[in-house]
Amino acid sequence: MRKLLVVCGPTASGKTSLAVACAKALDGEVVSADAFLIYRGLNIGTAKPTQAERAGIPHHLIDVADPRDSFSVSDYEESAIPVIEDILARGKTPVICGGTGFYINAVLYRHHFGGASASPEIRRKYEKIAEEEGRESLHARLREVDPESAAILHPNDVKRVIRALEIYEQTGKKKSEQADGETPRYPFVAVAYDWPREELYARINARVGEMLQRGLVEEVRGLLNGGVPETAQSMQAIGYKEVVEFLKNGDNLSTLSDIISKNTRNYAKRQCTFFKKMQNLHLMKPGEGVQEVKQFYECE
Repeated sequence: MRKLLVVCGPTASGKTSLAVACAKALDGEVVSADAFLIYRGLNIGTAKPTQAERAGIPHHLIDVADPRDSFSVSDYEESAIPVIEDILARGKTPVICGGTGFYINAVLYRHHFGGASASPEIRRKYEKIAEEEGRESLHARLREVDPESAAILHPNDVKRVIRALEIYEQTGKKKSEQADGETPRYPFVAVAYDWPREELYARINARVGEMLQRGLVEEVRGLLNGGVPETAQSMQAIGYKEVVEFLKNGDNLSTLSDIISKNTRNYAKRQCTFFKKMQNLHLMKPGEGVQEVKQFYECE
């Protein structure tokens, strides 16, 4: 079986161009692992690659969801696995590219949480709560008994929220206190650019300025006018939620830019922490490229 190549790392680190170059070199196709590139109409604020930037390389799981809809980690897993299997079946290399760590882990590993057996009765109970009271209410129940798990699970990821509640109800212990198991689905090699912190922050600041110049505010206004509620999951993306507040409060563009840049920098810091714990990760110096990646890929 061909190995998967994972091109990961923080926002504005150069993942997109590296993934395209690697896909060309390894006869591959890109599978996006970004929680907001899935949404149609979110183009500027997500730095969605243009057709020119994709350079003829097939890109999957971009523009697959309506911005009014929710999309969970489970939805991503169910969508991505058949795509990866198809790429492998055609003798090509899946190049997983993105900064959403939970999406990447969802396809790299089969997870078994907490060691507690499944209980159809308990699951039906919580499914009924989600249906009758709403996903937020279900998530609030998890937050009461296991705030650590609730902090990393989105309310829309009902399947995993229910599993965490199921584990707690059966064992009396939080899922976050128990040993989670991970079984790799595929052999893989991961790469990420290791930018000096200040250089990465400068790249982020420049990108935010460019997004505003390209019309991010107009893009968000158009989405809202087109019927996307400000509470939609898509509108919680960094850049979009800040513009929503800007449109309501009438702040100046300079303030908006500062807020988006600060929130993006904070997110990038969390991404760096997450990915540096990834198995089989090779950190690359800025300026390195396909030749270095091929060495990592072919040597493991």
